Amino acid sequence: MSDTNPQTPEKQPSPKPKHKLKTALWLSVIAGFIGAPLIALAVYVFTIYPTLPDAASLKDVTYQVPLKIVTEDGQLISEIGTKKRIPLDYTEIPERMTQAIISSEDESFFEHGGVDYKGLARAVFELVTTGSKKSGGSTITMQVARNFFLTKEKTYLRKFNEIILAYKIENEISKQEILALYLNKIFLGYRSYGVAAAAQTYYGKSINDLSLDEYAMIAGLPKAPSAYNPIANPERAKLRRNYVLRRMFEQGFITEQEMLDAQAVEVHAKLMGARIDIEAGYVAEMARSFAIENFGEDALKQGLTIVTTINSRLQNQANQAVRNGLQEYERRHGYRGPIQHLSPAEMADEEQVLEVLNGIPKFGQLQTAAVTDFAKTDTQLMMLDGEMVTLPFESMQWAAPYIEVNKKGAKPKRPQDVLKVGDIVYLQKLNGQWQLAQDPLTEAGLISVNPKDGQIFALVGGFDFFRSKFNRVVQARRQPGSNFKPFLYAAAFDKGLTPATTINDAPVVFHDRALEDVWRPENYSGRFYGPTRLRKALAYSRNLVSIRLLQRIGINYTVNYVQRFGLPVEEMNKHRDLSLSLGSAQFTPWEIVQAYATFANTGYRISPYLIQEVRDFNGDVIYRASPKTACEVQCMEGDPNSAPRVISPQTAYITTSLMQDVIKYGSGRKANVLKREDIAGKTGTTNEQKDAWFSGFNPYVATTVWVGFDTPSTLGRSEVGGRAALPIWIDYMRLALADYPNAPFARPDGLVNVPINPDTGEAVPADTPNAFFEVFREDNAPEIPDITATKMHQITEELFE
Repeated sequence: MSDTNPQTPEKQPSPKPKHKLKTALWLSVIAGFIGAPLIALAVYVFTIYPTLPDAASLKDVTYQVPLKIVTEDGQLISEIGTKKRIPLDYTEIPERMTQAIISSEDESFFEHGGVDYKGLARAVFELVTTGSKKSGGSTITMQVARNFFLTKEKTYLRKFNEIILAYKIENEISKQEILALYLNKIFLGYRSYGVAAAAQTYYGKSINDLSLDEYAMIAGLPKAPSAYNPIANPERAKLRRNYVLRRMFEQGFITEQEMLDAQAVEVHAKLMGARIDIEAGYVAEMARSFAIENFGEDALKQGLTIVTTINSRLQNQANQAVRNGLQEYERRHGYRGPIQHLSPAEMADEEQVLEVLNGIPKFGQLQTAAVTDFAKTDTQLMMLDGEMVTLPFESMQWAAPYIEVNKKGAKPKRPQDVLKVGDIVYLQKLNGQWQLAQDPLTEAGLISVNPKDGQIFALVGGFDFFRSKFNRVVQARRQPGSNFKPFLYAAAFDKGLTPATTINDAPVVFHDRALEDVWRPENYSGRFYGPTRLRKALAYSRNLVSIRLLQRIGINYTVNYVQRFGLPVEEMNKHRDLSLSLGSAQFTPWEIVQAYATFANTGYRISPYLIQEVRDFNGDVIYRASPKTACEVQCMEGDPNSAPRVISPQTAYITTSLMQDVIKYGSGRKANVLKREDIAGKTGTTNEQKDAWFSGFNPYVATTVWVGFDTPSTLGRSEVGGRAALPIWIDYMRLALADYPNAPFARPDGLVNVPINPDTGEAVPADTPNAFFEVFREDNAPEIPDITATKMHQITEELFE
């Protein structure tokens, strides 16, 4: 062995420096691992954490909730907004719904403190090992944090913020509040946010009325509303639903048999609209405009509830009355033929027939059907739902071929004269039976108000809002024709004339530059009746009397007087000529019914109003109507809540009594079918029957009906107000008056009854044959001649001749 060893101690490196180097290296590594996160944590704590929202603010969260419009009795008219949501308190959410959600979304929700670390670890492991994340790592609390406070960007910082916020939320509010926030906020497809809205969207039900399979279907949607949607992807939706049911069973919420029964149910979801109780599209649009005008564009998403003045029963009756009235007009004027016709080959394919029926627009509760066969005098038709119905020949005997508005062809003798196999037609249900119908060319408007304060009971702006959004009650200015005459007569009575005043109903030619130099007005009948009392003239709507009446009291006086009723003076100023007496100025049904209400309430001008109150999301009233009301007893002068008196109660009563005779024996006598002592009204028809009106009232309800074409055109020679508009008024008022006592109009003080000669209008003794008792104001009542003094005078003259 050599004495020289290369590994001698003198030549070996010193171990101490090596140990120090390793120690320093490890310390630096440890410092890197610990220091960087500490630095990052410090940066987060001092810069980002303070900017995170306060979780306690969730206690006062407001949802983007649609505007709700309801009737005075709480029936839903419409919901308007970009997001459908029905927020619920936790106590209002069915237990089955919360069980289904917890089973599918966060089974340990009631145990964890906001973050489920096992779930997060499982999600990370799946992502690392498979490249995709199959199970979710977010708890319901974390989803609440994300949905209310954070964006949906996929970054580590957002996820970390989500975790921190989840802890803050769990520390600030209860588990029940967190779950309610989640169930009200989540998007579930088709603009539906929250489980209550989804129940309406997919099943047309209240959430309390869902079955177990339906709860599970909705609970399966949050994961992917598009992928598991029961409308778009029923098969995938069923798989997801069955998974939720299985998890509910595994969690002990349901029995195995309940799971199996629910899994056996076929997917039956259908896309439903809002649960509309009452059809009132024109009312809804007016309410929407009111909300935006008074509360701004955000009114459509603040969860406001607009309570209208509409009475649901009367609105429904008004809809039916207008539609039945327009269909009756159609039946008087002939059948325009089928909507379309299918060939035998097309009729052989039932699916194709149903597809055609489904694609045809349906307005005004009309339904489509296809003619399939004839059996003796009956016609067989297939409805959209595949149901077969029978149409008796009697229901289509009206359907003579349509030629023009004043004519129609020969009456049909058998169904085949009207229909053919393959015809696609409209049907209307009338008195429980299907009737052949057609989409009407005419339109109508109806408005009904409480004459005491202007509350609108019902408003129909046309045959169907979705066919035409033009609201004829407030937007259509049309000539009222003789519907204007009661205001002219009232003006005359306040100038000293009486119902017994006679004016000559005789031919006349007026030279008036405003009326194309020469104007030859005439009565509708084409006849003239000589000297006529004003009472009789209004009952029979004598035009020549009205013209001479206006000439007698003066145009300026009349215009100034009539504006008291609320009729716009600027419109009457356009017609400062004798045609004003025949209703040449143009008004809306809204303005006309307001004016007629003055007669009904004994002389006060009220303003129709539609919005009763507005409530915010919490139910607090933020607007309430304060209409001025017609005073009835012990009226205090200057009362700010009292409507202004514009005519005397005596004038109102006298004019009303004339309009009662319009119904008793005049142009509105069809209304006698109502057998009421307390109704009054007036027909209205314009030149060439372009507009037909009837306005009538009792002390509790005033209603105006207009019928015509949107583009003014003749309705037909016989289509006067008493034929085209009055039946609609009768149909509606039959129900509107049902709850009110059938008692005569209250008679004010200051009136007397005086017997008159029905031909001359002069006062006569009460025992005069055919004498008629007329009502007068005490200050201008004629004196009854003393028949005894007259006879003595005659005897004296004879003795001393």
